[in-house]
Amino acid sequence: MSPSEPAGAPAGTGAGAAPLLVRRFGRATRVAHWSTAALTGVCLATAAMLYLGPLATMVGRRQLVAAVHLYAGLALPVPMLAAAVSAAYRRDVAELDRFAAGDWAWLRTRPRRRDTTAVGKFNAGQKLYAAFVAGAVLVLLGTGLIMEFGGPLAVSYRTGATFVHDLLALFLFAGVCGHLWMASRDPVARLGMRTGMVPLPWALREHPGWHVPSPPPAD
Repeated sequence: MSPSEPAGAPAGTGAGAAPLLVRRFGRATRVAHWSTAALTGVCLATAAMLYLGPLATMVGRRQLVAAVHLYAGLALPVPMLAAAVSAAYRRDVAELDRFAAGDWAWLRTRPRRRDTTAVGKFNAGQKLYAAFVAGAVLVLLGTGLIMEFGGPLAVSYRTGATFVHDLLALFLFAGVCGHLWMASRDPVARLGMRTGMVPLPWALREHPGWHVPSPPPAD
């Protein structure tokens, strides 16, 4: 062990050595994430084509665009529900759902002064975003069903559903833009969601409260 390597550090994490990789996300979690992202992108893109005049004129085929929007919206919960058969995915969801006192303290502190020693597999910002997306999917699905199949309901219900649906879609668009911006600043986090693996030093630095799994054995 080199003098600069901390005691107890895993082999391979010293200067000049390739960092060990640890598994951060299983296949079910990654497939659910990317499938939900693709469906959300389709919903937002088709919504823009339906509600923005210049785009609607340029694209045309309004009935086809509306049908794609409807079926993509109906399919939004499917990846998350299908992934629930995976125990690893259920553990990730349980971790996202666990909001402790340290998470509130993390949110109240300026980014450069945040104490990350208690940050587990997900930080408070990631937990809030996941909760927002899950809630938004349910509300958008419900209001979308009322808009599409709520003919027997009173006009006030359909008008209210349309208002909530459109307003929440704008918030979701803003949230997705923020999510993409944060992801663009962390290539290792993107690597973890793309391949499931992250370097051990990154995991220990960014998520020290996470019970990091043992790295895979060397070939």
